[in-house]
Amino acid sequence: RVSFGEPEGYDGLARPRPLGGRPRPQVVAAAVCLVLGVGLLTGAVTGSWLAGDSGDDGARSAYTEAGDLWHSVPVDQLFPPTVQGKGAGPGGADRTWTRVAVAPDGDCAGAFDRLLAKVLDPVGCARLLRATYTDATQSHVTTVGLLFTKADAAAMTSLARRFEKEGLGRRDDLMPLPYQAKDTVAEGFGAPQRGSWTVSVLTDAPVVVYAVSGWADGRTVDEPEPAEEAIESGAASAPAQAGLGHEAKGLADRVERALRRHVGAPTEQPS
Repeated sequence: RVSFGEPEGYDGLARPRPLGGRPRPQVVAAAVCLVLGVGLLTGAVTGSWLAGDSGDDGARSAYTEAGDLWHSVPVDQLFPPTVQGKGAGPGGADRTWTRVAVAPDGDCAGAFDRLLAKVLDPVGCARLLRATYTDATQSHVTTVGLLFTKADAAAMTSLARRFEKEGLGRRDDLMPLPYQAKDTVAEGFGAPQRGSWTVSVLTDAPVVVYAVSGWADGRTVDEPEPAEEAIESGAASAPAQAGLGHEAKGLADRVERALRRHVGAPTEQPS
């Protein structure tokens, strides 16, 4: 005798049931397990969104958020009027920097020497923010900049690797330009006055952080020195002896930290 199974349908709760008969215990049990499993999975995903832990999506969100900070965070928070540099000077001395001018935000046209502009071109320029500071004695002036790029994380990583591999951050033909501000101690701070500098290409944010320092009296510098070398023990160049490397490095680090405070938990340490 050949027996055919009864066709299945769905009841009011979307549970499978045999048409024309009572539900079998095995079918009911399977349906309950399916509903519970879907509920647990949905709850886990929802919990992940609420906690802000969504794996790659979360990383992309933080990266995108960082790229929008130039128009969502007040300038006084990115470039505070006064910056404290505890232990940032030569021999671990404390430093205090006072902001003397903020450049109008805009694109990068004319903001970099031609060769540095060419190196930065692959990541594009979404916005450039700059401010110039002086130290407590008004002996030194330092311009710090935040270049917000148009690049994705892969492009920023590629540029960072190039800077590291080719030593681009130590080449004096790739120094950033200062921001001269009239009627301030930085009025005479032009390209010939650059004494030390640092450039940091971030990989967890579409931002290049840089700083360049010099004397406030307008003296020119024949042999500028990158901050990483000028802050080394025993460095004997004029910029090193004057502490210009510490000025550039210390201020850039603290502006970078201020930037990171506005983007969730950082994934890399400030330079």
